[in-house]
Amino acid sequence: MPSALPDGEPAPADGALPDAARAELGERAFGIYLHVPFCATRCGYCDFNTYTAAELGPGANRADYVDAAIAELDLAARVLGDTPPVATIFVGGGTPTLLPPADLTRFVAAVDARFGLAADAEVTTESNPESVTDDDLARLVDGGFNRISFGMQSVVSHVLAILDRTHTPDRPQRMAHAARRAGFAQVSLDLIYGTPGERAEDWAASVAAALSAEPDHLSAYALIVEEGTRLAGRVRRGELPMPDDDDLADKYLHTERALTEAGFAAYEISNWARRPEARCRHNLGYWRGDNWWGIGPGAHSHLGGVRWWNVKHPRAYAQRLAAGESPAHGREVLDAPTRRTERVLLELRTSDGLPATVLGPAGRAAVPGLRERGLLAGSDPLRLTVAGRLLADAVTRELLD
Repeated sequence: MPSALPDGEPAPADGALPDAARAELGERAFGIYLHVPFCATRCGYCDFNTYTAAELGPGANRADYVDAAIAELDLAARVLGDTPPVATIFVGGGTPTLLPPADLTRFVAAVDARFGLAADAEVTTESNPESVTDDDLARLVDGGFNRISFGMQSVVSHVLAILDRTHTPDRPQRMAHAARRAGFAQVSLDLIYGTPGERAEDWAASVAAALSAEPDHLSAYALIVEEGTRLAGRVRRGELPMPDDDDLADKYLHTERALTEAGFAAYEISNWARRPEARCRHNLGYWRGDNWWGIGPGAHSHLGGVRWWNVKHPRAYAQRLAAGESPAHGREVLDAPTRRTERVLLELRTSDGLPATVLGPAGRAAVPGLRERGLLAGSDPLRLTVAGRLLADAVTRELLD
């Protein structure tokens, strides 16, 4: 089952935000996220808020989905009033490209009509490589998309089978080249390492294959066995082993070496870009604490220290909007200590680093020891070393003590 929503206070039915939060709107970049909750099949490791056709009832269908999403855009426009131009749009899922290109580009046009798009706006869609054609790619580019991220995960058949991925091993690479021909300015590939049964040579083959597709950007994520997923059930029954921490570390180090040799640079623990302008600006907004409105069931938003999240099911989401109500399920207003803690947690993950002034006295006292152990570099900002990236959670705890 999809993951549960967090606890929080009730969200206002009209979507209203505190004046103090709205006052911060012009101080940081503003982005729009659209969650598309549909998948052809559910991958065994995934705990995202996604649904297959068999799991959806009346009032929740792909054909009407973008109309509901645009209704939430209208709500956002009423709540926010004047906003800076939208700097980034990111369409994630699920499998966004299960929707027709005309629906996705209609959403982009709706954002532009209500808020305006910055002249250099980054407009991204994720895609399962089996869910898109060459013609689809051309239509997406014509409709304003300039960045695409394909879920590749692996090129090894037995690894893909454990992950319940249905694409053929070479399909992501072929579609990456097709996206380039279609005119996408930026092409990204996502990989997962540490799948049970994945050997070192399997992972090396996947990294090499990803590089052969000549992407601008690569993400590599350690497999996490999430409670409630089919994969977690198989691990619990002893059918598959848990990912091994030493194996995960070895594969991460291999990724760092291979990508560095290929001219990529890590700009966040799990993300590498061939050039600075190929960084995912939308995701950087998350790590920097920028403002964004999340559209869709289960989507999360943040503006000026207020975080809120929508109801999970597409039917409930559509019903709220049809009734003229906000689809928000709950929210939290972050106090100053919590916002500082989140800055440490998130900004330390990036190559831009964390300003030392954000730390409290205990955190500043911990810095020399972390430097001596080779986990931190720099003075202001502070940056994780490669060894520090492997122990990022432990480093963060020391800096927050």
